[in-house]
Amino acid sequence: MKNPSFSPDNASDSELVILAHGGNKEAVDCLLERYKKLVRKLSAARFIAGGDPDDILQEGMIGLYKAIRDFDPENDSQTSFFTFASLCINRQMVNAIEASQRQKNRALNDSVTLTEEEWDNLSGESEISPERIVLEREGKDERLEKIRKSLSLMEQAVLDLHLSGYDYREISKMLGKPPKAIDNALQRIKKKAREQM
Repeated sequence: MKNPSFSPDNASDSELVILAHGGNKEAVDCLLERYKKLVRKLSAARFIAGGDPDDILQEGMIGLYKAIRDFDPENDSQTSFFTFASLCINRQMVNAIEASQRQKNRALNDSVTLTEEEWDNLSGESEISPERIVLEREGKDERLEKIRKSLSLMEQAVLDLHLSGYDYREISKMLGKPPKAIDNALQRIKKKAREQM
């Protein structure tokens, strides 16, 4: 039964998250609407290779939905929902951009069938086998994932943005943190990466 005095527009983010965790669709919709401008702002200068302009916006909305799902408003040591949502949105978009750049299925999508004669002419000419290339790429992905697991949420967001080509000043603006905090996070990331290697 709905509370007649309840208005999602007047509720705090934490109150809405609690309601959303309880299955209140109206609270989820209110948070999605409330943070849509942030998603648009964070996605403005980004794009997914080979995708539509709305693809990156959609990824940002998925990140926002994950933030609503994963935020714990009762954890006093956690950051505000705004900061948490910003990190989740950025991470989702950066992961989508990285995935598009890896183009895992490009070879399958762009493949051309060779005749037996063409295959015979090509076989044996390549010094580096396709298997070796795939194994090297998988090794890099595994090392990066191992490093990510050792990082805090903020450090993961900083790493994702840094790998996307943003400098620490741009990352500072995106995450709403002082440039020195971003620089310190990058130094910690480098130290943890060295420890993982």
